[in-house]
Amino acid sequence: MILTVTLNTALDITYRVRDLRPHATHRVTDVTERPGGKGLNVARVLAALGHEVTVTGFVGGATGWAVQDHLTHTPGVVDALMPVEGATRRTVAVADASGDTTQLNEPGPHITPAEWSAFQETYVDLLRSASVVALCGSLPPGVPVGAYAGLVRTARTLSVPVLLDTSGEPLRRGVAARPDLVKPNTDELAELTGSHEPSRATRDARRRGAQAVVASLGPDGLLAHTPEGHWRATPPRRLRGNPTGAGDSAVAGLLSGLVDRLSWPDRLARATALSAATVLTPVAGEFDRQAYEELVGQVAVTGEVTAA
Repeated sequence: MILTVTLNTALDITYRVRDLRPHATHRVTDVTERPGGKGLNVARVLAALGHEVTVTGFVGGATGWAVQDHLTHTPGVVDALMPVEGATRRTVAVADASGDTTQLNEPGPHITPAEWSAFQETYVDLLRSASVVALCGSLPPGVPVGAYAGLVRTARTLSVPVLLDTSGEPLRRGVAARPDLVKPNTDELAELTGSHEPSRATRDARRRGAQAVVASLGPDGLLAHTPEGHWRATPPRRLRGNPTGAGDSAVAGLLSGLVDRLSWPDRLARATALSAATVLTPVAGEFDRQAYEELVGQVAVTGEVTAA
């Protein structure tokens, strides 16, 4: 079982308009509503790939009920979300015909010390059945800034490989706890290391504690520095569409490749193809399967194995 943790779950609402203009009234042509938050997006992609996935984190209020109702209709995803007093946040994406997207993210519910303590107990129980865990996304108010660092250490104590995908101070502290893999984008990586040169920054992130680093380069693919070697994965062409969730699909590809015991180059090809195929879909947590199957064999992976 793959476990994904989304402490700040969301109800993702996507509005589609013809042309988004500031200070104007818009007629919405289409509305979609999905369970959201990075870990839930990752879980839906993993389930579509045929993996058994359990999701956990916090959920509450009417928006939380809507999230859980959607999850009951998602084959392959087991809901282990923990109820809290506060209301799950909403995220609103406004996408126009050109593919440009404007995102509005609420902060999330305030988590009490008792709720955080109860979650940590649930987390330990779930880890005992997990083959790998992904810690994803922002922290809701009330959760300690070092929360991910503690969750990483707990997973390592139980010998469960852990992937961390967050940003800012939670990423900095989490990296110091030595996760097996971190997956920042270039902005998050630069904030962590102070370097805007991706190759140098990924090496520096490893020196700070991460055992492996896979940096998302947006439409240019992925860059990986690992104990086994370093590689660059590049899609065969740039695809226009909605980039929301592309990074989450890359995380799903990396987790899937780990569980399937793929080599690093094959993991990166899968993650890059999934990320690119997600751009062709209107909402996060989904991918164009035909495009994925075509792209995965066309991703160019270059690099070298580290000498033993």
